[in-house]
Amino acid sequence: MRHKYATTGLVLARYGVSEASADIVLLTDELGLVRARAQSVRKPGAKLASALQTLAQSRVVLVRGKEGWRLAGAVLETSWFAQLPAPARTRAGRVIGLLLRLAPGEAIDPRFYWIMRDFLRTLAEVPETLADAAESLAALRFLRVLGLDAGELPEADSGEGGEDTRVLEAIERDRSAYIARINRGIAASGL
Repeated sequence: MRHKYATTGLVLARYGVSEASADIVLLTDELGLVRARAQSVRKPGAKLASALQTLAQSRVVLVRGKEGWRLAGAVLETSWFAQLPAPARTRAGRVIGLLLRLAPGEAIDPRFYWIMRDFLRTLAEVPETLADAAESLAALRFLRVLGLDAGELPEADSGEGGEDTRVLEAIERDRSAYIARINRGIAASGL
C-alpha cells in the first residue's frame, strides 16, 4: 500500500489530459512544487472539481505512484479566484507563469508556497496602487529562492500573511531598479 501525503496546496494550473482527467500543478506547504494527476475531475458533478480549480487553496491528499503523483482527495479552503478582482488575477497569473517557466519540473522547496500564499493575500488586501510593487516583490522572492537574485529586499514583519504597506511603498518608489533585477534574474536563468 502506498503512503498518502496530506498537505495544503495552491492550485497554480490545470491541464486537461483525457476526456475526464486533468494534470494539476500544485504548490504545497510541505512538498513544494508538485504535478499530480486527478482522475475523473472533469466529469460533470465531480466531487474534487471545485477544490482543484486554478487559484484554489485546498487541503489535498497525494499518493506517489510509479508514474508520478496522483490526487486522492481535496477539500477547498479558499478560492482566491473568487476573492481577487480581475486585475489581481492577471497579476497572479503572470507570477505563476514566471515560476512555472523557471521551475519546469518539481521543486522540493516549501518556500514557494509561502511566497505565493502571501502574494495572494497581499493582492486581496492592498490598494491597486501597490499591486505592481507586490508583483515585483513576489517575482524577486521566487528568483532569490532559485538562486537567480542575491540583492537586498526591504523586509518587515507582515504579521499573519500579506505584506506590510511600508515595504510595498519602498519598492514602488524604486520600482525600475527592482524590475531591472527581475530582468537580470530571468536572463541569468537562460530563458
